Amino acid sequence: MASSIGFRLARLPHLWRSILDRRLAPLGLTQTRWVTLYHIWRLGEGHPQCDLARVIGVEAPSLVRTLGQLEEQGLVERRACDSDRRSKRIYLTPAAMPLLEKIDAVATQVREEFFVGLGERELEQLNEWLSIIESNGLAIQAREQEPPTA
Repeated sequence: MASSIGFRLARLPHLWRSILDRRLAPLGLTQTRWVTLYHIWRLGEGHPQCDLARVIGVEAPSLVRTLGQLEEQGLVERRACDSDRRSKRIYLTPAAMPLLEKIDAVATQVREEFFVGLGERELEQLNEWLSIIESNGLAIQAREQEPPTA
């Protein structure tokens, strides 16, 4: 039983994104673009590109390319940082907001469909269990990144 849990945990994000991709395709957004837009919205505007890359979990050059595409679509602006002209901060344009509202509505609908058959109490319990699993994983990662002792 426990051996299949890891497989299921790994499969869920792929399934989630696949369904969202299919439903967001009519908006003309690739997964990379909608994920980036959504993270900018959730993170808040004005964050440096490097922070955004870290949150999304992508390399900076990939993010730069995606931001360029979003800029061409008129959905984001990159502005030089006042304290470090080499650093760029990311801002949404007014044109992005209606699109983000549609993305959020689709994500909400998919979330509701995913959770059919689960009540509020079960969802709270699931969230607690996932939090414990995540904490355990972070602790393992921290231990494994520690330099070996002599």
